[in-house]
Amino acid sequence: MLQAFLLLAADDDEMTPLLLGGSIVVFVLFIIFIAVFARYATLWIQAKMTRADIGLANLVMMSLRKVNPTIIVRSKIMAVQAGLTRDYPITTRALEAHYLANGNVPNVIRALIAAHRAGLDLDWQTAQAIDLAGRDILDAVRTSVYPKVIDCPDPTKHAGTLDAVAGDGIQLRVRARVTVRTNVRQLIGGATEETVIARVGQGIVQAIGSTQSYMQVLENPDRISKVVLNQGLEANTAFEIVSIDIADIDVGENIGARLSADKAEADVRVAQAKAEEQRASEFAREQEMVARVQENRAKVVLAEAEVPRAMAEAFNSGHLGLIDYYELKNVQADTKMRDSIAGVGSDGNTKT
Repeated sequence: MLQAFLLLAADDDEMTPLLLGGSIVVFVLFIIFIAVFARYATLWIQAKMTRADIGLANLVMMSLRKVNPTIIVRSKIMAVQAGLTRDYPITTRALEAHYLANGNVPNVIRALIAAHRAGLDLDWQTAQAIDLAGRDILDAVRTSVYPKVIDCPDPTKHAGTLDAVAGDGIQLRVRARVTVRTNVRQLIGGATEETVIARVGQGIVQAIGSTQSYMQVLENPDRISKVVLNQGLEANTAFEIVSIDIADIDVGENIGARLSADKAEADVRVAQAKAEEQRASEFAREQEMVARVQENRAKVVLAEAEVPRAMAEAFNSGHLGLIDYYELKNVQADTKMRDSIAGVGSDGNTKT
């Protein structure tokens, strides 16, 4: 076409440069239109055929606003085909706004379709708010329709069991399976599965601890489930607990007997410590008495050492005569003889 215009301009002397420039501009615009149409033709045709009400100009503006037109068109088509637009005001601008807010537009539309088919009360505003909050809205709707089962404790994080001790001191090791249904209205701000598992575990341990004997739990595990269910554990969570089933119960150690044995052993150690303390006290008292005896003997020796001096003073003062002195010696000699016959030593102890 451009060559035809150039040949026509060369043959016709009256063709002005303005007309030639206009022709070039028209040709360039035509090429641009063809390129744009070729890029968005498929999406535009799909929108027209499904009555999605998205024009070619809207598709171009989506690209300029950094919005993926393919995602928006296909999401809008899903909403229209499922009849969502009759019940919810889902506009193209609303889809674009949710996309620009880093929301998962197709996931929200699929969740609304599933909720609509299941008869759940879920609108566009609530669904997009849940999605922007970081929750998987489609999985939540599916769980609301088809309740799921979670293990307590979680085997991926805790390989053991729930250990509880009954009133008679016997340890029980329990595994439970909790069936939950999503509460869509409490998804925003509601506690997650981890909170449900923790509350159920706490309820099971408390219920077992309140029973008098472990045999009651083994005979009727359903009693524990009923007690836990009546505690309202799903409050402020994103789930509704449908049932709690005791999957496995194992008898563990006799914690009561072990504690009693430990207490008895501790009492023995305390008694031994007290006895040792008493023995040490008596031994110290004995040593104290021995020291006092030695002290008293030392005093006796000192007193005996004063006797010759007192006798000398008595001789000098005339209070003691020679005859009195010899009589005193005779009395002492008689005393030693009697002690010797009786077997008493000089220290006052009986000889063996």
